[in-house]
Amino acid sequence: MSSAGKKSRGGRRKRTRGTKRETSAGGVVYRTGHDGPRFLLIRDSYGHWGFPKGHVERGEGAEAAALREVREETGLREAAVRGTIATIDWFFRFRGALIHKNCQFFLMETDRQNTKPQRSEGITACRWATLAEASRLIAYENARTVLRRAHDMITAEIGRTSRAAPPASVRPARAG
Repeated sequence: MSSAGKKSRGGRRKRTRGTKRETSAGGVVYRTGHDGPRFLLIRDSYGHWGFPKGHVERGEGAEAAALREVREETGLREAAVRGTIATIDWFFRFRGALIHKNCQFFLMETDRQNTKPQRSEGITACRWATLAEASRLIAYENARTVLRRAHDMITAEIGRTSRAAPPASVRPARAG
């Protein structure tokens, strides 16, 4: 076995000569439902569920690439970036070459529901899922970690907004 396949401490593979690096960006898109946030998942040509993502093109920032990939892969035209979730990385082999891929994920919000999978790129389906459904469906642990962080960010934001202003129906008592 070549040194390119050896693992370092913690189970992570070492970067070695001959490893090709790829940079991608993606979006964890959510919309608010009556039962909490719903997350947009895509199913790839292998039948794996995950998030829309793709290569960052030359001269393009990661956030712009993530928005573009969401548009292309899901047909969703309106999404607002709410923050950076995490950057994950993994190794895989493609046509005999070892690839080290980094992917930066952004939290995005939409009020739209209609999607259209990009079949020409192997996206076979789009689906809105609750946290529990998405956790079951997502194929890879590192993507489930991104999902949990996204959910934590949404929950924290909801907590901040609910503490920031009292509901409209609550009025301070008047001094008499």
